[in-house]
Amino acid sequence: MTSNDTPPDPHPYVGMWVTADGFIRQELLPNGRYDEARGNRQSAYTGSYTVTGNHLDYVDDTGFTATGDVRDGVLFHEHLVLYRESRP
Repeated sequence: MTSNDTPPDPHPYVGMWVTADGFIRQELLPNGRYDEARGNRQSAYTGSYTVTGNHLDYVDDTGFTATGDVRDGVLFHEHLVLYRESRP
């Protein structure tokens, strides 16, 4: 692989975001998709997202749309407040 073939670094928002109680876990994937779990329900919501600056636009696979904004390292997604999951 040459340096021209090196994939770009993923967007800094890619990764797992969780509510303070851990009930909602939203993973932003590097391919522009997300997968959200709620409690024991894995993949409760899936869809695509785009990032413009600190703003996220979501389109659920059912067509539902939502928005989010990252401020001071916290993701405010509609009525949810999500924090970056600590990495071991």
